[in-house]
Amino acid sequence: MKINYKQERLTAQEYIEFLTRTNLGSQYPKERFAERIERLVKNVSISFVARDGEKIVGVLFGLTDFCYWLYVTDLGVDRAYEKQGIGSTLMKKAHEIAGGEKDIAVYLIANENAIPFYEKLGMKLSTDVMQYNHIEWTEFTVGED
Repeated sequence: MKINYKQERLTAQEYIEFLTRTNLGSQYPKERFAERIERLVKNVSISFVARDGEKIVGVLFGLTDFCYWLYVTDLGVDRAYEKQGIGSTLMKKAHEIAGGEKDIAVYLIANENAIPFYEKLGMKLSTDVMQYNHIEWTEFTVGED
């Protein structure tokens, strides 16, 4: 199997279908889900996709100023393709696109199960991030009604 990586915009429908095959599908609030995903895929600074043929097997979305920081909003890999280096490659290439490891700091919110993965990439838990969060949030998993 040869995985191809490239910057490309996904449609909301493509991304939602991909989410059903990942562990990312429970990170979104149910409120206005489809509308929010539509805005997400349209507005991220970096949309980097891994494909096996036509099948989407990995996605990284990020926001960046291309000068100092990259905030990874989404990083997911199809469950059937985990542990093959896809997530690591997506992170490395997104970091390069944003400006490179010597210039760009990377930030993200990690699911507790993903912390070991990010630690293997050299990331560290931080306690100095400020948060303002008053959004409506009803938990659900994409693809499960």
